[in-house]
Amino acid sequence: MVCLGNICRSPLAEGILRSKLPQDKFIIDSAGTGDYHIGNPPDPRSVKVANKYGLDISTQKGRQFSVSDFDNFDYIYVMDSSNYQNVIRLARNNQDEAKVKMILNEIYKNQDHDVPDPYTGGIQGFESTYKLLDEACQEIATKLHM
Repeated sequence: MVCLGNICRSPLAEGILRSKLPQDKFIIDSAGTGDYHIGNPPDPRSVKVANKYGLDISTQKGRQFSVSDFDNFDYIYVMDSSNYQNVIRLARNNQDEAKVKMILNEIYKNQDHDVPDPYTGGIQGFESTYKLLDEACQEIATKLHM
């Protein structure tokens, strides 16, 4: 799960997908394309919204996406087109590129919708983001855990 800073959208997506898949069979992580929040916990508003739905994401720590993530993960879900371009720039080959997917394409097929970044808004933006990600992660979990 990849967003810009790894404190709002991608930590939520990581926590949501973790809750839907068996942790002994899947490795789920998140990262940011930027280096702004390395080592920092998720935004308190993301933590609050996750808690509202029974998820604890408070122990996650921000990290930056790296080329090694192409080796460590089968799927790389990005939150928006800017993240997509930043990750694709790091791809070494077509195999790496094929792993990168816009997360909302799971619910809006081939439409390349961005997950709105709630960072500059209020709690309602985080709530809306959670609901979008929950729906997308349910689709992902259904595909992966058949």
